Amino acid sequence: MLREVWPFVDAHHRAGRPVVLARLIGRDGPGSRPLGATMAVAADDTWRGSLSGGCVEGIVLDAARAVLAGAAPHVTAVAPGEHLLPWEDAPACAGELRVLITPAPPEPVHSVITTALAEDRPLAVRVGLRPPYPWSTAPATSQLPDEGPAFTEEVAGRPRLLLVGATDLAAILATMAQALHRKVVVLDPRPGHVASGAFPDTVEVVHAWPDEWIARHPLAANDAVITLSHDPRIDDRALRAAMAGPAGYVAALGSRATHRQRLQRLADAPGLDRLTGPAGLDLGGASLAESALSILAELVAVDNGRTGRRLRDGNLPIRAAAATAPA
Repeated sequence: MLREVWPFVDAHHRAGRPVVLARLIGRDGPGSRPLGATMAVAADDTWRGSLSGGCVEGIVLDAARAVLAGAAPHVTAVAPGEHLLPWEDAPACAGELRVLITPAPPEPVHSVITTALAEDRPLAVRVGLRPPYPWSTAPATSQLPDEGPAFTEEVAGRPRLLLVGATDLAAILATMAQALHRKVVVLDPRPGHVASGAFPDTVEVVHAWPDEWIARHPLAANDAVITLSHDPRIDDRALRAAMAGPAGYVAALGSRATHRQRLQRLADAPGLDRLTGPAGLDLGGASLAESALSILAELVAVDNGRTGRRLRDGNLPIRAAAATAPA
């Protein structure tokens, strides 16, 4: 997806180095990455992204480097097993992939994408599938120009992750959650806590009571709220505000005994049946990083309607995300 590789693309763009994008636009069999998966290959031979989890990346890198060297942009078909010897088993993800290999979008499209991602504004991005492979953008797919066969990606704004309590665990959660492409907001009414300097620059740290902030910034169904302050005067206000809205994941840190007390205090709160506590999956970890991993793992499971049990004990498709389809 464009969001996954765009920091790399933008850094090379600002440095004046060409970048070629390889984008998965079709597949006739199973695969580990959704349509729209993107690799970005720069002129200094560095690259980011993945189309298959490793099966075809070498082939795609060669094709992208050829375009960097002057070959024409094109759509190509690659198969994970095409370089195997006759007696070698093909990988399970053996379907043929259709890959669009073209230079990254020029200005002004580059800046439009950069701004939309930075401001978390929805954006529809289309690239034509015939020469000269033109790029176009619009606030919504319905507003894009008709350019014939094209691949379209809808870049949605990031869902928010509200961490209530500017604690050491919140700092680790905030750092780890960035890879999940969530906009992290840390809320704490205690001035000394928000001034800790423990949070990445990309995280919004706000000195505010959480319920008052939520009232000014209503939650959406794909947002998440986790209380971490261990202070009921702060956490309870956040939970009441979050449970009254549509947030898809509302969770509280603490022991089982602490959570029983919390349920008693919040017995009259609307939406109490949606409260998760203690937050996290049963990983048995003790460190802050292990606790953060446990909580984020549960959040991902809830996002995808899964239980978080071991993959070997289930039979559902490993990846629940819907694939992006070409227009």
